[in-house]
Amino acid sequence: MRRYLFRLMLQHVVYRGVPKIAGYPSRLVLPTCVCCNTSVTIVDDDGTAMAVVRMATKRFFATRDSNNVKNFNIAAVILCITTIVLHSGNAGVLDDNYGRYIGNIKGIAHGVRGHVYAVDENTLFVRDFFYDGIGPTAYFWAGKSSRISPDGFTIPYPEDYPAVEPPPLQTHNNSNIILRLPGGKRIKDIKWLSVWCRRFTVNFGEVFIPATLDPPKPRILPEFKRLAHSLRSGNISILDARTFYIPNLHYDGLGPDAYFFVGNGSEPSPYGVKVPNEVGSLEPLKGYQGEDIEIQLPRSLTMHSIDWLAVWCVQYTHNFGHVNVPDDLDVPPALGQTKLTPTWWYNPTSSTTSDPEGRWEMSNCRELLPGKLQVHWEVQGDWVQVQLTGKIRENQYMAFGLSGNQNSVTMIGGDVVVVFYNPAKNSFHAEDYYLSATTECDDKNGVCQDERLGGRNDAVLVTGTRRNGVTCVVYRRPVQTNEAINDQPVPVDVAALVISAIGPLGSSDQPGAHAIQDMTTDEIRINFNSRDDHSCTFSLYNLDDDLELSAWPPNIIIGEKEFRAKLGPSGGARGYTAITGHSTGDVVWYINDKLIPEIYVERRQTYTFIVEGGNDPNKGEHYHPLYITDSSEGGFGQKDDAEQRKQRVFAGIVYDSDGLPFPTTAGRYCEFKFKSYDRSSEMETFNAFLDSLKLSCENGNVGLLNWTVAEETPDLVYYQSYSQTFVGWKIHVVDPGYKWNDDKNAAASRQHGGLPLTCAILTTAVVAVQRIFTISLL
Repeated sequence: MRRYLFRLMLQHVVYRGVPKIAGYPSRLVLPTCVCCNTSVTIVDDDGTAMAVVRMATKRFFATRDSNNVKNFNIAAVILCITTIVLHSGNAGVLDDNYGRYIGNIKGIAHGVRGHVYAVDENTLFVRDFFYDGIGPTAYFWAGKSSRISPDGFTIPYPEDYPAVEPPPLQTHNNSNIILRLPGGKRIKDIKWLSVWCRRFTVNFGEVFIPATLDPPKPRILPEFKRLAHSLRSGNISILDARTFYIPNLHYDGLGPDAYFFVGNGSEPSPYGVKVPNEVGSLEPLKGYQGEDIEIQLPRSLTMHSIDWLAVWCVQYTHNFGHVNVPDDLDVPPALGQTKLTPTWWYNPTSSTTSDPEGRWEMSNCRELLPGKLQVHWEVQGDWVQVQLTGKIRENQYMAFGLSGNQNSVTMIGGDVVVVFYNPAKNSFHAEDYYLSATTECDDKNGVCQDERLGGRNDAVLVTGTRRNGVTCVVYRRPVQTNEAINDQPVPVDVAALVISAIGPLGSSDQPGAHAIQDMTTDEIRINFNSRDDHSCTFSLYNLDDDLELSAWPPNIIIGEKEFRAKLGPSGGARGYTAITGHSTGDVVWYINDKLIPEIYVERRQTYTFIVEGGNDPNKGEHYHPLYITDSSEGGFGQKDDAEQRKQRVFAGIVYDSDGLPFPTTAGRYCEFKFKSYDRSSEMETFNAFLDSLKLSCENGNVGLLNWTVAEETPDLVYYQSYSQTFVGWKIHVVDPGYKWNDDKNAAASRQHGGLPLTCAILTTAVVAVQRIFTISLL
């Protein structure tokens, strides 16, 4: 409201040469005369003049007609109202300079006083803070009890203290202090702020936080309008009163004199102000290819004084694209609380470049997976530097981060960084992930890169090496990021529960499902701010290489007309990935109780698939309608229109009246599950592994698919899952009357290491007897 009135006054007055308004573009000035012969000054809360109006009524009346007098009197009324609104300072009122006003600290001892504001959901600002420094162990202290008490927690100040424990408060004389609540706590979680002596449990001063307080929040805007030079972006965010966050920025860089540009009015115009780019430069803009950047307005401007942000060519006065800034902003002030990306981040180092600051020797080390994975770490200012070292294969990844629940080891909700080596490109990678489910990412849920969820990759690669069967990657991530949903702040005042895993890399370097023995199951807590916390007793480089696990022979189904499709585990290093060469999720198809068998069918014959893959689309992990396609990848429902058109579908999907696809084989959900744990690495045969599983089925009807194989069907197609990639495998299509003997012999040979068919049959019989005997013992 205040901003609207102030700007209404500005927009309805003919501006003449008087002092400029601080924080407004240079062309905006106030009129030289209003309705009286005195000066009116609009002053902000810290005494800085926002505008000075010279009232020269006599001179004005001598040079203007009565209509102008009427217009200027209206302007004077608006100005007076604006002045009143600007000076309203009740609790809960937003002050654009400091945030939402909470109240004054009520001093009890040691001269404590100050004015407290809510900057954002996690940050407080104490203005003009006074404390004589005589108390022995005084700290800022907060809690949620009904009155000030020892039942609370310390808010560290200064935030970047070098020791394990924050220092006591020193003497302060009208200091301005930013307090960031630790451990991801929010202002709505506390009821009071105190200056508290921990040694003697004495309250030196207090302020209570209104229950109805609604702190300022970042504001999400639309993307840039796409007008020229391939300019586009994701949704732009206003992080605070001076900071824009522009994700996924694309611009071809061919504009001769283009800049980030801000100004007033409904559309961009030449009357604007240049804004420095992400590295603080006012050079013409270079090209962008999907970078996430932050830019800050010059100190004379705020979001409350501009109407638009554009990419603007000054030389040719051409607008390449813009986004409008709304009037009703309620964003955090710009007090320095927003953690900006350092300029060196925009030029990340390659895999062969050493740490830019030469500081990647870290004194802390923990073993995450015995004999497989170790982590070194160190807090360096606003960043945590991490080194992951793993005894892994070249086609495997390492993941490390914060548990989704700080009370128990939980993958769901976890905030992790996935690192890996790409041997084809001889490059190392560190990528920020959020785990909303254990399934493959569908751009909404699953094991997803933050960038696929509209966020940014906050992991910064430092360096990496690969030698002697060990991959080592060093990366950094911010202690506090600007993403409240996908990222957790790194606790620096308490030990944090961490999670980790190693597993196979899939298509497009996406992490695949890991075995249960390759993930964190025990509670491991790390104090990221610690020093010399080194419990690693050996180097992974000194370990002997493990023997590679051999893949199980592929299963074959020939001469059958009915196929019952259920889900089950992928079989770890011996199963799906080893057989197909593709990474997969937690579950794959089991056809007639066989792990992804190769199926043989004849043209012009009809076959029935009894599908038990789930029927609730809202349960992504338990929704796998089966369909038949020429795609070795599958996942039709995950693809966009262009990708769907690349797949030929032979059965299992139809289109509704609106032209939208939907699967026809949804049925109840059945899954083979571990009786105890994943024993795939221990089992030499799939049949032995199957004995370690138990079948669990939901109530309900099965899905049915009757498929008559057409003449034009290719020789090789695939049975797949509609909702997830790489779940199924091959269907071989042959002509009617095809002689199966050669295929049966070949199949038996593959399943039994090249034995003749007779020996294979005997071997199969022996295995069957062993299985029956084993089941009788369980």
